[in-house]
Amino acid sequence: MAGAPVGGGARWWQQVQVGKVKRLTIFAKGNLDIRDSLHSLWIGGELRWNGINELLREQGGELSVRIRHETFSRSDALLAADGAIPAQLEERDLQLGAHTLATQFSDKLFAANADAYVLSVQPDLQIRLAVHRSGAFSFYPDHLREWAPGQRDWLRSEFAQDDYLDVDASMANFSTIIGRIRAGSDAPILFYNVSSVVPGETVHCHEGMDETLSTRIRRFNLALVELSRETGVSIVDVDRIVAEAGAQSLAVDATHLTPAGCRAVAGEVLRILRDYGLIEEPDQFGAGMGGAGG
Repeated sequence: MAGAPVGGGARWWQQVQVGKVKRLTIFAKGNLDIRDSLHSLWIGGELRWNGINELLREQGGELSVRIRHETFSRSDALLAADGAIPAQLEERDLQLGAHTLATQFSDKLFAANADAYVLSVQPDLQIRLAVHRSGAFSFYPDHLREWAPGQRDWLRSEFAQDDYLDVDASMANFSTIIGRIRAGSDAPILFYNVSSVVPGETVHCHEGMDETLSTRIRRFNLALVELSRETGVSIVDVDRIVAEAGAQSLAVDATHLTPAGCRAVAGEVLRILRDYGLIEEPDQFGAGMGGAGG
């Protein structure tokens, strides 16, 4: 089967029994695209989508999925992380939102005992890091506009902003990340790509222009296909899902999905996990898929 786990090592299906309910663990390393679709989507304080388990409950089965989610600053930062937060950062009360220092410097992905791993190319597409002027470490200064003036002055004094990752460096990093995961686990590894529909982009001639976001997304999505060919990881094709159903109904922008978009993408994740044999087909235990992408 294309994309199936290869090599020896730990068992890649490690479901556990909780009473009569089977539980499958997914380690999800990503930002809102992954969190909103797999865990939950909240809009204005209202729960609009309750994650992948909502689909499973509709199907009437006994399986539940535990989502272990961490935010993701960038592939190079993940490879450099060893779980230790630099003292220069730890001593400051930085308001980083969901991108806490603990998650930015976490290496838990490589030691997780999960049934599947899900990552996204989105951070490498859109995030620029702050690099300490000594070159010793970098981090993502999220929510920078909310920082106190003194904190922003400190950032400008002690750090320089790096450039966006180019696609070749990104894919090389992801190849190394895949290798490190597979050194301890044969569990399936899934990667979200990104919708190339960028609201407001109407360019029809690119002569003399810098690379647009939609072009950059297409480059990354195509490179991810080659990474899949080389390593056997599976692609959660968000770009295809949004294009088939229409961006106006499934996406707010290139990286934020509507509730219907979250449902469709979660359905695609379920379909891929079924291909790996981790989850029974819905007709074996209940009604069919309640949403698109199944």
